[in-house]
Amino acid sequence: MKSYILLLLSFCLLACGNTTKPGRLVWSDEFDYTGQPDSSKWNFETGDGCPKNCGWGNNEAEIYTRNKANVRVENKSLIIEAIKSDGGWTSAKITSHTKMHFTYGRLEFRAKLPVGKGTWPAIWMLGESVTTKGWPDCGEIDIMEHVGKDPGIVQSVIHNRSSFGNSVNIGSKSVKTSDSEFHLYGINWTKGKIEFFIDDVNFYTYQPTIKDNSTWPFDEPFYLIMNIAMGGNLGGPYIDPALTHARMEVDYVRVYQ
Repeated sequence: MKSYILLLLSFCLLACGNTTKPGRLVWSDEFDYTGQPDSSKWNFETGDGCPKNCGWGNNEAEIYTRNKANVRVENKSLIIEAIKSDGGWTSAKITSHTKMHFTYGRLEFRAKLPVGKGTWPAIWMLGESVTTKGWPDCGEIDIMEHVGKDPGIVQSVIHNRSSFGNSVNIGSKSVKTSDSEFHLYGINWTKGKIEFFIDDVNFYTYQPTIKDNSTWPFDEPFYLIMNIAMGGNLGGPYIDPALTHARMEVDYVRVYQ
């Protein structure tokens, strides 16, 4: 059904001259299937990020798995679910690294976010050059982050050599129903600026006056990442001891160029 609706949408964009979704659809996952995420589009990152339990460099509490309990497609949505077990947490992180990347365009996804202190869901992007340049020189675009200790506040962040970690390149917006309703999150990325929007409303734009390797590593291919972290430098350190699971649902991911 979603594929049919998407065809109607594409037709309307052409026939009606609607520029809300610029360009043509070049890649998507509609999650119109059941089981694990499509292996032609997504990879799993597993473990805790390094041999010495560094929590993916952010002191996070979760162990990422590819278990169905933590990541699956059902009822036409991608489900990423963090689960408390034996005093620890498991979760999932999927990426399109080496399978899909793009430079410029509009990326959007429709999602419902988890709730609870200690949760840290994110949909974000890294430059494919992370394997050669490392981070933050490769650049990072955090399309959506929601920190559970600040319920209903969604933020978008840019990390690069000029400002990383506790970056000053940040915008935020109140979305009071982020955990109970689906909302549209995305970016318009062009040569020179990145606009962030929620429900088609632009709330933050990154457009540095000086563009060099330090401020603008964004003329190269980037790939997608979706995950739920628990605790960590941003999400924690406190995780509500009464919390037993945290669930993010993604209805679709679409890329237009």
